Amino acid sequence: NFLARAQVRRLQSYRIRFIPLQQFQSVVSSLVVTQKGEFEAMRRVLNTNVDGGVKVMYALTAIKGVGRRYANIVLKKADIDFSKRAGELSHDELERIVEIIQNPLQYKIPQWFLNRQKDRTSGKYWQLVSNAVDNSLREDLDRMKKVRVHRGLRHDWNLRVRGQHTKTTGRGGRTVGVTKKK
Repeated sequence: NFLARAQVRRLQSYRIRFIPLQQFQSVVSSLVVTQKGEFEAMRRVLNTNVDGGVKVMYALTAIKGVGRRYANIVLKKADIDFSKRAGELSHDELERIVEIIQNPLQYKIPQWFLNRQKDRTSGKYWQLVSNAVDNSLREDLDRMKKVRVHRGLRHDWNLRVRGQHTKTTGRGGRTVGVTKKK
């Protein structure tokens, strides 16, 4: 209930009027926008729920594979105002954003900015988003395990991969210590 009140206060700062619905027993309210356009509290972009009450640049970071800097450059290329909230975006603006995120090289985003540089199989540069990030990571780990690279073996054995000390830390909940004899 406290969270609901906090959300109501936050959304009221966006000049949104709340009309309680009498037909539901629980506390439910509908959003009615008093400004131009439509406001959506939750948007679905690239298989990810994006909060409509947050500014666009920070809302896009909810998408896996999109950080603040990449969201910033995408909005510049799409020519979208940074002060807009994600829920205020029109359908055309959302389509432009998705198009730029999926095809960054066509919009002159430099290769060094992308998160998948010189892919092992194709040799191309990609910006991986949402499910593609997980898929490529899994494929890379499977390849390393298959080739029996040291890093792949460490992943396979569920040990630390990046050179950390493992003598006393990272034992996974097992406690090993000296017991006192009586």
